[in-house]
Amino acid sequence: MPARRPRRAGCICIRDVEAAIVIIPTYNERENLYRLVSSVLDTIPDIRILVVDDNSPDGTGELADHLSKLEPRVKVLHRPRKQGLATAYLAGFDYAIAAGYAYIVQMDGDFSHRAEDLPRLIAAAHDADVAIGSRNVRGSRVVGWSPLRHLVSRVGSFYARLMLGLPIRDCTSGFKCFRASALLTLDRTLLRANGYAFQVEVSHACARAGLRMVEVPIVFPDRVLGKSKMSPRIMLEAALVVLRLRFRSTHAGRQTASLSVGPATPPLGQESPLIQH
Repeated sequence: MPARRPRRAGCICIRDVEAAIVIIPTYNERENLYRLVSSVLDTIPDIRILVVDDNSPDGTGELADHLSKLEPRVKVLHRPRKQGLATAYLAGFDYAIAAGYAYIVQMDGDFSHRAEDLPRLIAAAHDADVAIGSRNVRGSRVVGWSPLRHLVSRVGSFYARLMLGLPIRDCTSGFKCFRASALLTLDRTLLRANGYAFQVEVSHACARAGLRMVEVPIVFPDRVLGKSKMSPRIMLEAALVVLRLRFRSTHAGRQTASLSVGPATPPLGQESPLIQH
């Protein structure tokens, strides 16, 4: 665990602005956790980390507890069983908001999100409601993916943008920094996806709430250790979630339109038949 070091010129010092916390959901990430926590704290010494562990059978939760005893900047939230990525982030959001953090980062535990990109991501959230670590804007780069996985990712983002009218290019990114005030404007009870589709659902909710989203180019390396949790079932869930969101938006729009067409105002001096004595 890195010791506190003197601040480097040009680094982001979160204490000088407002408090920030990184939420890392884990399930069987013991191989990655120590190095990831160390790299985050080494990159931004003043940041805080919340590990949300779903009772990982490989001992990730126990390692997280050990790290928190050594390092007061690390906190751990234990959950009794595997409940999914989305609910882990939602639990982390609730914790961070209740604790008064101003900037809340979501970050994978498999090193596909680099600690080196955190300062730019948080800095971008100073001028926006949500900053998104994007793989699909100029200056970004994906390392280690097969051509098929590139295609699946691009098609997935294009599909979500087309169906939902999202104003961003990387709709499935899980590397985001929110202002706490932005999260408070969202009705988080409506976020029901429980896999990677959660990322699309959150982006859609932010867009509908009128929040300002910016994309920050990142380098996205494929995981080196551990096993990817992506599967055909997860991709199917994401496609179905997009359809559900599209239907919900269309239905809400029709309801709004029908409510706007009410009875005409009666002429002056003529009582409306809706008024009863």
